[in-house]
Amino acid sequence: MALFRELAELAERLASEPGKLKKRAAIAEAIRRVHEAAPEDAGLFALYLAGTPFAEADPRKLNAGGALLTKALLAVSGAAQVDLTAAYRKHGDLGAAAFDLLSQSHAHAARRFEPALMLADIADAFAAMASAKTTAVRAALVEGLLERASPLDAKYLLKLMAGDMRIGVKQSLVEEAIAEAAHAPVADVRHAVMLEADLAAATARAFAGTLQEARMRLFHPLGFMLASPVDSPEDAVNRFSESKGESQQPGESAAIAAFLEDKYDGMRAQVHCGDPAQPGRVAIYSRNREDVTESYPDLEEAFARVQETSAGPLIFDGEILGWDLKESRALPFAVLGQRIGRKRVSNAWREQVPVIFMAFDLMYADGELLLGMPLRERRNRLEAVVERLVEVVRSPLAVDERKKLPQGLMFAEPDGEAVERLRLSPSRLVESAEDIDRAYAEARARANEGVMLKAAGSFYQPGRRGLAWLKLKRELATLDVVVTGAEFGHGKRAGILSDYTFAVRGADGELLNVGKAYSGLTDAEIAELSGWMMEHTLEDHGHFRTVEPLMVLEVAFNNIMRSDRHASGFALRFPRIVRIRHDKPLSEIDTVERVEEVYQSQVDKPVDSKEE
Repeated sequence: MALFRELAELAERLASEPGKLKKRAAIAEAIRRVHEAAPEDAGLFALYLAGTPFAEADPRKLNAGGALLTKALLAVSGAAQVDLTAAYRKHGDLGAAAFDLLSQSHAHAARRFEPALMLADIADAFAAMASAKTTAVRAALVEGLLERASPLDAKYLLKLMAGDMRIGVKQSLVEEAIAEAAHAPVADVRHAVMLEADLAAATARAFAGTLQEARMRLFHPLGFMLASPVDSPEDAVNRFSESKGESQQPGESAAIAAFLEDKYDGMRAQVHCGDPAQPGRVAIYSRNREDVTESYPDLEEAFARVQETSAGPLIFDGEILGWDLKESRALPFAVLGQRIGRKRVSNAWREQVPVIFMAFDLMYADGELLLGMPLRERRNRLEAVVERLVEVVRSPLAVDERKKLPQGLMFAEPDGEAVERLRLSPSRLVESAEDIDRAYAEARARANEGVMLKAAGSFYQPGRRGLAWLKLKRELATLDVVVTGAEFGHGKRAGILSDYTFAVRGADGELLNVGKAYSGLTDAEIAELSGWMMEHTLEDHGHFRTVEPLMVLEVAFNNIMRSDRHASGFALRFPRIVRIRHDKPLSEIDTVERVEEVYQSQVDKPVDSKEE
């Protein structure tokens, strides 16, 4: 059986190795060595090194948040909270902080760490944590692991449980190493992982020579294809021309051939449904691959009805939108955001924020993945499927909560006509910058974010942000704000004040916070600001500091929402720092009245009750 210490020692070496090829060779050698000594552990070794406690297709969760892990570390190390805070601030990482604390702990140093932790021991503990009924049981299991762990073991155990190894190793690199170790094609390893969403199983298949036997299973998220931003229609046309080889089929003309769609301001999602082997089962996954089905029972009920048809298993890519049923248009994201993350959705929420699924791609149908099919063909398949299902995929606004189906879905006959929950994103071919510009204006008039442009011949590339898909959305405005507080970052920004809270001026000259940003600046600029914040600290709260309101920034953002989170009564969505305004004094920052003005200028702003 393989020792976890082998993985921890390898991870420590990889963390300080900048070369990708050297990392891959070291991982491949380690996986090969583990397979030769204990074939059953090679898959776990690869899985844990990639930073995942369970296979992606495995729905189990550790349910061990930062608070639980922190308490377990304090209990085992005997350290004081102040020591943990200092160690965490130094590293920005609980695992690295644990290494420091346990290395300094006399009680922990006296232990012999016997019997040594095996990979199988950790797998058993993780399984017990996932099924544990109480936090106390999970905490005891974590403490049990840490008590048997050396400081280096504990460092990477905590990183693994937190889901971020921070050693510069992505799953794609582990896949390459598996292929090298087993003398298998990388493409075959990746295809097996995509089909079965199980890195450990793919490792076993690679060594057994059975990668070609991997079969697609629904109910695990596939990677989403991403779009690259462009600033203008002309830029989009130029980018398509430059990427002809990537986005078009051989023999196509040089003129762009792209599908244009509105860019909706909702939540990107993937819907899996229609598997006859699991009648009525529906899974909805967010862009970060989280299962969010329980937050959208109205969609779950509707897509469960796919089972009533002969459509078979399907995977849709699209956007969850809050939907104005009277106007037949998307509600602002600020409205939909009230439902995101809710574990229980009452009838009141279902009626207040109805949701629909706007489909714009089809990833799986008729027993085959469609990712390698050109978009024009996927689009034809999607249109045919939606036409068959649009009248079927319905559910009521409200349900009788006393009645439940065996699968736990709430169900009731609607008082009136049921809501169509599946819609097809309108799409058309465009060929010129002028056409794109007109379409953008029309999309904004419909209160959507902008437009998407997708090369007609493009394949679906999970996780890829290339030039085959482009998005055009223009920033709403910029504001000049002053920094009022700063937080220490994480990872490579540990020990650096890199997250900045900022404010605008109120009617009486008071400073009112309106948002927080941490992107847009270079490392050199962040280092400069961090030093400045240290010198101009007013109050030190540990991880957060209030600072003298003297540093002015220009920030851009996508839109503005009313919010009780900040004293200004507003919140900026997706704020980004454009530049440091050394040239601007505090007296010239923008006011809350200016924020209100920009808010009111939005065509997609939520309607306030006081404005109705």
